[in-house]
Amino acid sequence: MEPQFDYVLKAVEERQVRLIRLWFTDVLGQLKSVAISPAELDSAFEEGVHFDGSAIDGFSRVQESDVIAKPDPSTFELMPWADGGSTGRMFCDISNPDGTAFSGDPRHILKRNLREAEANGYALFVAPEMEFFYFADGNPNHQPELLDSGSFFDLTTSDVASDLRRRTISVLEAMSIPVEYSFHEDSPSQHEIDLRYTDALTMADQIMTFRLVVRELALERDRYASFMPKPIAGIQGSGMHLHLSLFGEHGNAFHDPEAEYGLSEVGRAFTAGLLRHAREITAVTNQLVNSYKRLVNGFEAPVWISWAQQNRSALVRVPVTRVDKPSSTRIEYRSPDPSCNPYLAFSVLVAAGMKGITEGYELPGELKQNLNELSASEAGKLGVSALPASLAEALDEMERSELVQEALGDHIFEWFLRNKRSEWADYKAHVSPWELQRYLPSW
Repeated sequence: MEPQFDYVLKAVEERQVRLIRLWFTDVLGQLKSVAISPAELDSAFEEGVHFDGSAIDGFSRVQESDVIAKPDPSTFELMPWADGGSTGRMFCDISNPDGTAFSGDPRHILKRNLREAEANGYALFVAPEMEFFYFADGNPNHQPELLDSGSFFDLTTSDVASDLRRRTISVLEAMSIPVEYSFHEDSPSQHEIDLRYTDALTMADQIMTFRLVVRELALERDRYASFMPKPIAGIQGSGMHLHLSLFGEHGNAFHDPEAEYGLSEVGRAFTAGLLRHAREITAVTNQLVNSYKRLVNGFEAPVWISWAQQNRSALVRVPVTRVDKPSSTRIEYRSPDPSCNPYLAFSVLVAAGMKGITEGYELPGELKQNLNELSASEAGKLGVSALPASLAEALDEMERSELVQEALGDHIFEWFLRNKRSEWADYKAHVSPWELQRYLPSW
């Protein structure tokens, strides 16, 4: 048995773990779990856990439903809030009965795209800024009740949200998920916790864990945490800005101290790839109807496909590199929101960036003006395109994209389009309170 298996078995015995949860996600990024006892661990490592894939959205058809969850021992961690710390978890890779990788498994899709980058000598590292709201409850039948009236960096020392953030950071650290920053965000009751950068696969696992931890600890205090991109009209929505860099044989491949902004030719080409393919990948990085109510002018979310150094209204920002820390050279991709499936989002991002490198894309000029005030006609004169304005438009772009189809594979590509077309059709048929208030009295 592999050493990592032995480590898990020993940890389970020493910590008196009574339950192990095996985690994976469906295509949309919803966390799924099957629980086993310690007595079943040997079998799970050697044979996996069989289950009906047709019961999971985007997985198997009924006539070919059997799939196998194989736990990844490197992801074993205890869940401090669950059963006094006597429950552990591991992420799984999903395979077919013949042992081949299952094409509907988002984690497998990310691994495949990362291997393709590695074949070119690069490893993708990611650091996300996780934004979310705390509300009094999660009842969808009324306007969410805010817990504070704070704004950016406000110090609220005694409220329940501050206690929740402190407790959340403590639990994350206990689960080997290091936190870099934590603070109150711009909108009332909105918060941000930034995770320290690591390789893309580990970070995708950490984001899935993070979302569960934030929700579970909020529920402990009879509060509700939401990663909905735009839960309340008129205030900022929640994004998931992603700080991206490639590392190669000689360290950070984005770093070049002789180049403008310290950004190497590799970094410039990767950024050019993100810009050129931005419209195609947006359905994956912003997968909800609601996502596009955040991506509008005036709310600090990007609309125009552009890049800049200090300009936070651009889609891609190049943060200043610390002189004493060249490994911090990175780009910040600002459109994704925290409702996305991180495995698929990272997959299309690395595919777009690597396309820029392998095809030698040229980075367009920097835009330094405030793009939040840019009109469509002004953007046209500058040759700047906009991100899709709706889920329907984003799906049209995705459907035409060879890059996204290759990155996701036919199985997930086709299912994702069908599922999201259905979501858009339901949305179009819905009559909202806004429409009744606006039209019923006059028409």
